[in-house]
Amino acid sequence: MIKRTLLLGALATMAVAGAGAAEARDQINIVGSSTVYPFSTVVAERFGKGSGFNTPKVESTGSGGGLKLFCAGVGVGHPDITNSSRRIKKSEVESCAKNGVTDITEVKIGYDGIVVANSKKAPQAQFTLPQLFLALAKQVPEGGKDGGKLVANPFKKWSDIDKSLPDAKIEVLGPPPTSGTRDAFNELVMEVGCESFKASTKDLEKKAHQAVCQGIREDGAYIEAGENDNLIVQKLDANPNAFGVFGFSFLDQNADKIQGSVVGGEQPTFENISAQNYPVSRPLYFYVKKAHVGQIPGIKEFVAEFTSEKAWGPDGYLSDRGLIPLPDAERKKTRTDAVGMSNLSM
Repeated sequence: MIKRTLLLGALATMAVAGAGAAEARDQINIVGSSTVYPFSTVVAERFGKGSGFNTPKVESTGSGGGLKLFCAGVGVGHPDITNSSRRIKKSEVESCAKNGVTDITEVKIGYDGIVVANSKKAPQAQFTLPQLFLALAKQVPEGGKDGGKLVANPFKKWSDIDKSLPDAKIEVLGPPPTSGTRDAFNELVMEVGCESFKASTKDLEKKAHQAVCQGIREDGAYIEAGENDNLIVQKLDANPNAFGVFGFSFLDQNADKIQGSVVGGEQPTFENISAQNYPVSRPLYFYVKKAHVGQIPGIKEFVAEFTSEKAWGPDGYLSDRGLIPLPDAERKKTRTDAVGMSNLSM
């Protein structure tokens, strides 16, 4: 009986300690997308200087990596917010729920374009989506012609695909599979480019079709450069024949060194992405763990700062960093839902 009483007392003490654990941290912990990272960092710095709360800690882990950390559980050892350059997947919502992360607020912050950029020391390139697919796919129709049987990608130089393209080795530095930019690139470039070769892929079953249309070559033509987009920019500056895949904001911030390729006849500009003329554009998000609101100081106030007009509006400080604002009506509704901590709806 005494042992049982002592055990219950110990468990009660542990429960109280666990309940107070989240309150023990006085700094917001943010993880996730390398594309959203610079925007989140700017907001965090301004928030820390002007709010009376500690400056949030922001880490670049990639969208997939951030969501995995975010969904791992509730409490001081887990992130409060995760940034993402794609929308959360149903499987990730289910993973969150299994670990007790059941109430999530989704905040769409604006739009970004994915660019295929190179050094300004080289001419600006012009690509179509089918050309980019032929350059980077693991398997392509033989001869690059629709109707040909699928073969291992034989193209070594851009000009092997089309004489109008650079007479240089295909060398593209881009994000790894854990990146939301990679997910979006697969969907907006590889999948769409693959659609041009329907006769070659029409007999494939769904799983095989996805493997062909989203399969990136592994023979050295595509180089996974990690989650550090700044490193890609440095490598492009050093190698004028190479191209890099990353978000528009990094192009905008490094416009003195690199240039974006024309894709589908459209320049990767703020105006073209905002008007959704540029074909490779996507929305950006962050997700808030509602169980931490009121436990970790400043979460609601940070969300209010991020969704304020002075931050994400057309004339806001995030626009200066390359974020493409949401349309006025959508921005207003998103702010209302974000500040009110509305639950995620899939």
